[in-house]
Amino acid sequence: MNNIEFFPDGTQIDDWFYDTREPSLEKLGKRYVLTDYNILDDGKVHTKEIQQLIDTVAENGGGVIVVPAGTYLTGSIYFKQGVNLYVAEGGTLKGSDDISDYDLKITRMEGETCPYFTALINADGIDGFTMMGPGAIDGNGLRSWKAFWLRREWNPKCTNKDEQRPRLVYISNCKNVLVAGLRLQNSHFWTNHLYRCEHVKYIGCRIFSPASPVKAPSTDAIDIDVCTDVLVKNCYMEVNDDSVCLKGGKGPWADEAPENGMNERVIVEDCTYGFCHGCLTCGSESVRNRNIIVRRINVLDGKNLLWLKMRPDTPQHYEYIRVEQIKGKIENFINVNPWTQFYDLKDRKDIPLSYADHVTMCDCECDCDIYFNVAGNDEQYIMSDFTFENLTVNAKVKGGEYDSVKNMTLENVKVNIG
Repeated sequence: MNNIEFFPDGTQIDDWFYDTREPSLEKLGKRYVLTDYNILDDGKVHTKEIQQLIDTVAENGGGVIVVPAGTYLTGSIYFKQGVNLYVAEGGTLKGSDDISDYDLKITRMEGETCPYFTALINADGIDGFTMMGPGAIDGNGLRSWKAFWLRREWNPKCTNKDEQRPRLVYISNCKNVLVAGLRLQNSHFWTNHLYRCEHVKYIGCRIFSPASPVKAPSTDAIDIDVCTDVLVKNCYMEVNDDSVCLKGGKGPWADEAPENGMNERVIVEDCTYGFCHGCLTCGSESVRNRNIIVRRINVLDGKNLLWLKMRPDTPQHYEYIRVEQIKGKIENFINVNPWTQFYDLKDRKDIPLSYADHVTMCDCECDCDIYFNVAGNDEQYIMSDFTFENLTVNAKVKGGEYDSVKNMTLENVKVNIG
């Protein structure tokens, strides 16, 4: 029986968060093995054949697509109600590196609803979708990474979307989703993107993209975008951008647009982070995040433990965030600063005021370069009710001053500078 625990605002954590059981392959329904349908490890792109198999499984009442040992190439595929995915030991479902194998549709990308390329794996409007197994889903992104950096040399102002590249996994408008055990790697763009989902679990996954010799640009491990009740547990995340990033919209009236919204009740626990830009990042496309917990984390090499990106062109509210029981090496223990990448107030005359409040960091032992990289800017955002408790931090420099935060509480905080 679990002890009763609470989110930072005092709401009780639901029993759903403690149920981390994974179904057996038999529980996923009738098996449909790729090789039984002439989908072979032959170097050919089998998008059409795999999609036909998914459609057939859905028409026959559901089941599980099984990727056996071997490497099977595909472009965009779309899962349907009742159809699950299992990747067996030694099996790899691998994305094409040709953007023409990915469909151009209206989708959600970088805080906007817009035409863009679909992901390798797509699931929309499904209740009860499972992807699991010891195998890999590999984006095969090297070609687009090289092309992106070459484009940046030609045009330093090019955006993420200027080099057309797909995400690895895009799950939208779904509930009761489980992603377990998989290696999710080498995405062209964001690795996992959840949009308008509820009750999603990532359990025991390894999410990877390289930082060298070719950097995999903007390959966030898990982007959570207008979602409620999300658990990330026992995962290893090493990506050349943010590991867990909370999104939700951007722009001067982002808080009024119906397609945008809040992320609420998110727990990230018992994970290990390799290299990443942000362990928990709010932004850069984010409107409101509430009741977020990151706990029992080991950071091997990260840039920011808690990163609150404050956009001067977007009204934002980050509240009731708790980061606890963290050990490891990090550049910035906390980073709160204005974020002006691709800044655009459009025709709004005033700067929308944003807020960050009820932020707790406790029971941490970290080595870092900068302990308190926090900049006050009352014209753009107001920070209040931060609590730092039971911290031992070895830092090269302290950073900013505590007076940038209203109601800053310190208890048993040891910061060793030098």
